[in-house]
Amino acid sequence: MSRPLPWDSIDIHLIRVLYTVLTERSVTRAAVRLGMHQPAVSAALRRLRRLTGDALLVRAGSGMVPTAVAQRMIAPAAEILRQTETMLAGARAFDPAHGTHTFAIAASDYLDPWFLPRLVAHIKASAPLARVDIQPLSGEADYRYRLAQGEVDVVIGNWPHAPDDLHQGRLFGDEVVCLVSTRHPALRRGWTLTEWLQAEHVAPTPMAPGARGVIDDHLAQQGLTRNIVVRCPHFGLIPAMVSQSLLVLTTGRQYCQRFVDTLPVAIVAPPLRFPRLLYYQLWHERTHASPAAQWLRQAIRDVAAGLCDPAREGQTPLPSAPSRAQTVARESAFRSTGPDTAP
Repeated sequence: MSRPLPWDSIDIHLIRVLYTVLTERSVTRAAVRLGMHQPAVSAALRRLRRLTGDALLVRAGSGMVPTAVAQRMIAPAAEILRQTETMLAGARAFDPAHGTHTFAIAASDYLDPWFLPRLVAHIKASAPLARVDIQPLSGEADYRYRLAQGEVDVVIGNWPHAPDDLHQGRLFGDEVVCLVSTRHPALRRGWTLTEWLQAEHVAPTPMAPGARGVIDDHLAQQGLTRNIVVRCPHFGLIPAMVSQSLLVLTTGRQYCQRFVDTLPVAIVAPPLRFPRLLYYQLWHERTHASPAAQWLRQAIRDVAAGLCDPAREGQTPLPSAPSRAQTVARESAFRSTGPDTAP
């Protein structure tokens, strides 16, 4: 029956001395390499000999060589030191120039379409050895659970009120507008609230069955419902759908503005006021103090702050909503004749 291991007598420092003495084959050289006094290394070697019951290092001619027992210890000692280095690396300051961390980011595709490309470029420019794993933010997985389990480092999206059980950092706010085809009649005539509600809307697929996004949640609070005729899980495809139809997309202006110069689409104001869309990054307490995760969150803040605000880029102002008198007149005409859908 083997005797129990003397755990209370073993520490990482002792294993480091063992490895250095055996690879240097000299107490004197090991002391220099470890930055220790030679008597301290000799004392550690005596402890190791008592623990193992083996001489470990013996004289051979004019030098010293490891014993057969010691020779078998070199590789395990090296692996223990390597694993310890890996274990403690996460607690030290993150060095982006040499860090090999994998950053896992769950993000909504409702964001400015330039945001994630710029974020990846920023990370790879500053941390060239890092890996980036971008995951969808959908109802198929609970993002709170994914954060708690370490499956993702940070979640980026928009919520009317960010969850209070997670750490959060506000990134930016955005004005709610409508994106329509350049052939849409609302560009020429404007629209009343009733016309807008009964127009054909396209919206993202809900994150969970029966769930409402921020647009429909705001409408529901006022007892209103819009006519959603197309649902799409791929937000990036919706502007192209809008450009080839009379569909209406209602979302943030910063997102819509990116397509105005590449597709036959235009931005128009909705006939009612929406609160600004607020975008956050969320993270769990388990990564709150992680140097690598802190670096990532700062990178996200920097990229978000660097995005141009389309409202300040000299863009054409949005068409104004109809006046109250115009609204009343059009509501009456709409009830009499129905919506005008001619391009």
